[in-house]
Amino acid sequence: MRKAKIVILGAGYGGLMTATRLQKAVGVNEAEIVLVNKNSYHYETTWLHEASAGTLHHDRVRYEIKNVIDTNKVNFIQDTAVEIKTEEKKVILENGEIDFDYLVVALGGESETFGIKGLKEYAYSIVNVNSARQIKEHIEFQFATYNTEEEKKDERLTIVVGGAGFTGIEFLGELGNRIPELCKEYDVDPQKVKVICVEAAPMVLPGFDPELVNYAVSHLEKKGVEFRIGTAIKEATPEGIIVGKGEDEVEEIKAGTVVWAAGIRGNAIIEKSGFEAMRGRVKVQLDLRAPGHDNVFIIGDSSLMINEEINRPYPPTAQIAMQQGETCARNLAALVRNKTELETFKPDIKGTVCSLGEDDAIGVAFGKKMVGAKASFMKKMVDNRALYMIGGPSLVMKKGKFNIL
Repeated sequence: MRKAKIVILGAGYGGLMTATRLQKAVGVNEAEIVLVNKNSYHYETTWLHEASAGTLHHDRVRYEIKNVIDTNKVNFIQDTAVEIKTEEKKVILENGEIDFDYLVVALGGESETFGIKGLKEYAYSIVNVNSARQIKEHIEFQFATYNTEEEKKDERLTIVVGGAGFTGIEFLGELGNRIPELCKEYDVDPQKVKVICVEAAPMVLPGFDPELVNYAVSHLEKKGVEFRIGTAIKEATPEGIIVGKGEDEVEEIKAGTVVWAAGIRGNAIIEKSGFEAMRGRVKVQLDLRAPGHDNVFIIGDSSLMINEEINRPYPPTAQIAMQQGETCARNLAALVRNKTELETFKPDIKGTVCSLGEDDAIGVAFGKKMVGAKASFMKKMVDNRALYMIGGPSLVMKKGKFNIL
């Protein structure tokens, strides 16, 4: 009897969870499992803000895929997916092609610029390890040259962060810790540094508890962050950004660094491959399959599921992607064994924690609000748990966060 061939595209939170769970759920005589990823490593997307600010070395946020999969059961291919041909049951890769019986699309998201002019050209985005390194090195360069170059000196130490969602706020928290170190290292007067957060929405961290949001804003303002709420970025330029509150009220903010952290969309391959999508995200069925495609699962940032209680999509978080990966693996195991009853995915939101730097955070866990050191401890435990779920105790010992007091 021919073995089923399962191809998993992407080794982010959802894809890697699918692969590690599936390798335990099916035998080598039942299915051939292939994992395709652009890089040889997985990176913790939720840690990238730390690498971007320079508070965590970029190597700490990643680990080799082959260290956490069973290479006797999972064939790892380092390549980039270009297009999915669903009718032909084939994926076109940059360096070839691969056929499949079942496909899992877990390719992660991409930065969403909403068509704002100049953002792709003149702003940095926190999207992967290399972009995080670029941001860190660019900011350090601005500090290093502040006292040696007169050109654009006034704006050299102005940092604009576009977006006051999770990524933006967590990055600002890390900057609050890193900037004093940079000032000391490069003999820069801290008063010369400006950090401005621009958010088009009427509030910081939309949807988060208002009391906790107030705590976060107050904490970051004490660290020198200036908030421009209800203000949209109209354009990014080589000199900085142009913002406005309406059509008439326009202002230029000159800045040496602009970091865009205000939007995520699904992977471009989704639309290129003909799936019906909204901003690259497919509204998947309850069993995580793409509508009209019984052999294609879509999880993570490229999937869209509606929270019926509030009639809004669930946020594209690591927590949900990992849970989707577990459900996806069980459903694939069922299909391989010719079972027709598949499991319905229901997110189990255990809590949400937003870091405000090394030793501070805000969060809700098990129905309780928390701030400060207690929330920061919880954040590190959440990070360590993600490592444990994929790589067990050895990965936690190698990459875990233990500076918890």
